[in-house]
Amino acid sequence: MAIAFVQRAKHVLKIMWRGIDMTNYRPYRDIQRRKSRQIMVGDVAVGGDAPISVQTMTNTPTSDAAATLDQINRAAEAGADLVRVSCPDEDSTAALKTIVRESPVPIIADIHFHYRRALEAAKAGAACLRINPGNIGSSDRVAEVIKAARDHGCSMRIGVNGGSLERNLLEKYGEPCPDALVESALYHASLLQDKDFHDFKISVKASDVFLAVAAYHGLADAIDCPLHIGITEAGGLRAGTVKSSIGLGNLLWSGIGDTIRVSLSADPVEEVKVGFEMLKSLGLRHRGVTVISCPSCSRQQFDVISSVREIEDRLAHINEPITVSIIGCVVNGPGEARMTDIGLTGGGKDTHQIYLSGMADHRLQNGDLVDHVVALVEDRAEAIQRARDDQPKMTNPK
Repeated sequence: MAIAFVQRAKHVLKIMWRGIDMTNYRPYRDIQRRKSRQIMVGDVAVGGDAPISVQTMTNTPTSDAAATLDQINRAAEAGADLVRVSCPDEDSTAALKTIVRESPVPIIADIHFHYRRALEAAKAGAACLRINPGNIGSSDRVAEVIKAARDHGCSMRIGVNGGSLERNLLEKYGEPCPDALVESALYHASLLQDKDFHDFKISVKASDVFLAVAAYHGLADAIDCPLHIGITEAGGLRAGTVKSSIGLGNLLWSGIGDTIRVSLSADPVEEVKVGFEMLKSLGLRHRGVTVISCPSCSRQQFDVISSVREIEDRLAHINEPITVSIIGCVVNGPGEARMTDIGLTGGGKDTHQIYLSGMADHRLQNGDLVDHVVALVEDRAEAIQRARDDQPKMTNPK
């Protein structure tokens, strides 16, 4: 069985290696990403044809380097490409040097009100400085931040927020609106561009989905820099996930977004998980196990809900992109299994069908359903990794 997995994995990698374009196999699934220039945030490329990066933000006191690093490490293990930390005071920027040195991913320093924190963060080695135009101060202070970023090799993010717009824009427009957010972003982008600084990305976040989405669409048409997208202050785990999925899903499906953060009142690891699930659902990133499962009904031939819960928990460590269907009966089970790498379909008399690479392969009894599926996935992940390790040895078949 493992040998078959290796052969299949090598075949898939060989097709990819030959450069065959499979993007139009199902054209209704194509997403044409907005063309943007590319910048670097540490060693992570953002924009252009780079993968859409997932980031989160710590909620520990940054001055507590050990606690902050523990949270960063857990977020990185969950798949975070970038992590942002707040720098509200000198104790925070003093700890930043240790955090940057020991972090497994590039660190973004979040700056509000005190521009000197940005200067200190750049010196401490932050990969990116996030500034809020609504509270960072005068253009002279912005110029000092630009110089620090250039001197220390930082990129920058202009982070416009509907809750902290500049007073003159609120007076002009009467309230936060898409045009106000875009105007703020473009003005501050011009300050960087006038100083010949172009290593920046922009966000125009709002807690209102309609406002945020409209602002991002307007900004996407107005400038070619990478866009960091998010629905700010979206809420708790359930409500915030739904709200963010509606807003970010709209933008991502439209091809807008080069890096994302799902803002939840929850563990930052949950933000990363939700962000990756969004991207996986749209075919924009591929990482870990994707489970297709039915909600279950009286036709189910095994306990679908508890089986799926245990399978997801036990396979959380898998990074290879593998699809698994868990369907309780034969109504949709065979059809779903044909579209996944590994499938389990419930059958009568406590005997169920296992599918491998879309084909019926063997049957099994109730007792070891979860253990069996987990073992199949782990075998497949190992086979994909071995095939990847072997790929450089392949010769061009000409």
